[in-house]
Amino acid sequence: MPLDVDSLLGELPDPAAEPFDGLTAATVMGHVHLKVADVAQTVAYYRDVLGFGLMAQLGAQAAFLSAGGYHHHLGANTWESRGAAPPPPGFAALRHATIVLPDDAERDRLLARADAVGRVEDGAGGPIVRDPSGNALVLVA
Repeated sequence: MPLDVDSLLGELPDPAAEPFDGLTAATVMGHVHLKVADVAQTVAYYRDVLGFGLMAQLGAQAAFLSAGGYHHHLGANTWESRGAAPPPPGFAALRHATIVLPDDAERDRLLARADAVGRVEDGAGGPIVRDPSGNALVLVA
């Protein structure tokens, strides 16, 4: 069922006056869905560079990838983004997601593969890799 946003916001005395400084550092997401420009490029990057397993794919429209055989940790689709560039600064968008790796050695192996395709940046929270659509992932152990 779709999220009833009006009902959810109705729990607050004045939703417009409530401050929002982001989610707490302890927040853990079970999975993230990404808007991507091209599913085939996205699958190749997440599978071959980052090491995720492809769990399901809906042709050129969507793919679902995971670590460790879970049904999916990452969903990627082109439903509103086929061929699109990343959103410009100042627009509502996912700025980054964090991938927690088992240890430093695994993070370093992943970074070496990402660096080989030229997609590693330094970030305040740790190294950042960008997928072919520009989605940023912070890598931590």
